[in-house]
Amino acid sequence: MEAHTVLTGFVALYIFMLAAFTGYEIIGRVPSILHTPLMSGSNFVHGIVVVGAIYATLNATTMLEQAIGFFGVLLGAGNAAGGYVVTERMLEMFKPSDKKKG
Repeated sequence: MEAHTVLTGFVALYIFMLAAFTGYEIIGRVPSILHTPLMSGSNFVHGIVVVGAIYATLNATTMLEQAIGFFGVLLGAGNAAGGYVVTERMLEMFKPSDKKKG
């Protein structure tokens, strides 16, 4: 038995709006002090975005689709790298300093 689902524009828009609303509600309820650790800890999501963009690029048939896929890979990789840089800077704040008082 083979399942075949066609994702129409209306369904895709509905899924996008539902995901955006859910994300807004979840992030809106996170206290400010936990926001940066939560976001830096979710860098794996950006890796999934990059894999999805690579898959979309490999299946692209037109030049426009390939360009959109390329920019998706580029932006996703930049977002993941930036997330790890922020995480590293945040962890530096918790390291003991070598300065001695006196």
